[in-house]
Amino acid sequence: MARKPNAAFMKPMNVSSDLAAVVGQGPMPRSEVVKKLWVYIKAKGLQDKVNKRNINADEALKKVFGGKATVSMFEMAKLVSKHLS
Repeated sequence: MARKPNAAFMKPMNVSSDLAAVVGQGPMPRSEVVKKLWVYIKAKGLQDKVNKRNINADEALKKVFGGKATVSMFEMAKLVSKHLS
């Protein structure tokens, strides 16, 4: 039996102005926000070279990450969710 996609996960969310500076204007689903965030991180080379689970924030990402210079991938999801409504 095939799984049904979770409609709540695909629901377009409003994006804060700080997050919109990184991923573009919303509304967009959470999955799309995460994809665009990773495109930004890879394009700017912000993934830590030694510990690939960490992201080194530039000025735009520091606003999204609450001023933190380095966050883990897991912490990033929690911090980004604060910018979605």
